[in-house]
Amino acid sequence: MFERILAEIRDKIRLRQYIMTVHAEEEMNDDELSIFDLERCVLTGEITERQKDKETGEWKYLVEGESITNGKIMVVVKISPTGKLVFITTYRL
Repeated sequence: MFERILAEIRDKIRLRQYIMTVHAEEEMNDDELSIFDLERCVLTGEITERQKDKETGEWKYLVEGESITNGKIMVVVKISPTGKLVFITTYRL
């Protein structure tokens, strides 16, 4: 259902065209995850849900996939107005 946007998100990962919010970094550290875990999640995972941000009207995507240690994680991402991928948050499942 979200094949086109997932392909675009994966391209942003491969090209290193992404940034992280402070919240995403804090959550990543709290769950003992690395940026490599988040990258693997996006590259191997699937979009499970699309949500519209109430304040900005932007679409954000919940991507469920595997971390490097084979644990399931979720990342929440969006495409910024500048075209970069933004990691909004992440957590273990």
